[in-house]
Amino acid sequence: MSTYNAPDELERTLWGYSVQTCPEFEVVVADDGSGAETRDRIERLRASTGLAISHVWQEDDGFRKCRILNRAIVEARGDYLILSDGDCIPRDGFVEAHARLARRGCFVSGGRVRLASEIGRGIARDDVMDGKLFDETWLRERRALIRGRDRSKLTRSPRRAVWFDRLTTTRATWNGHNASAWKTDLLRVNGFDERMTYPVEDRELGERLRNAGVRPLQARHRAVCAHVEHDRPWLDPDAQATNERLRAETRGVPRPLRIFPGFARGRDWTEHGIRKGPRPRSLATDF
Repeated sequence: MSTYNAPDELERTLWGYSVQTCPEFEVVVADDGSGAETRDRIERLRASTGLAISHVWQEDDGFRKCRILNRAIVEARGDYLILSDGDCIPRDGFVEAHARLARRGCFVSGGRVRLASEIGRGIARDDVMDGKLFDETWLRERRALIRGRDRSKLTRSPRRAVWFDRLTTTRATWNGHNASAWKTDLLRVNGFDERMTYPVEDRELGERLRNAGVRPLQARHRAVCAHVEHDRPWLDPDAQATNERLRAETRGVPRPLRIFPGFARGRDWTEHGIRKGPRPRSLATDF
């Protein structure tokens, strides 16, 4: 999970991971240059929650989320990786849902319940640990839900969740707040493109996975986390335009219609990812 100078949000998120129904996992915090308070908080929570937490840190030099996430991907010990953010609190069955849905040749696209910013500081430890944060009545009483349609993600019925995922018109994409894939697939496409900043830096990775033949699996009602909305002062229109241009290059460019209708095959490798430069003839495992 990524984080940057948000220790309170990170703590609430780690509370959520401490009550998962699937206990056998490692947490890797990808820290884009936070100060000592975040480090101290992680050390305290490692002791109090019993979670296996690794802290991967880099110096603060602007928005370099993609770079630190690439380091975290390499350092993660597991074969299957769930990627999320340090301010996205997981429901208690979050890890189990991703593990159950893991399929070779697929990546999982999970869902997010968006909560009003006013509720953020009022979320207590017990609200997370007891699951009240995902209780529709509790949220409705506090007027916490930003989007009414998010109520369907709060269902506790596995059968209904499956049907909601089948019926949704929302495309399954790689979402930085909630997605998972085999580590070998993430290495095969060379991780995140480190030229990209905020926003849509996550979607580009998913598009390369699709170009590599890794299909998205819709799970926005089965693998669910909660995110308290906040300001985004780092949003830069010029950076957004650059990111969209890079995404267009990844997806592929139109061919002349009179010769080959449709689109050229997009790229499934970035030269600006975990490895720098062209794809090696044979990908080694010594990342």
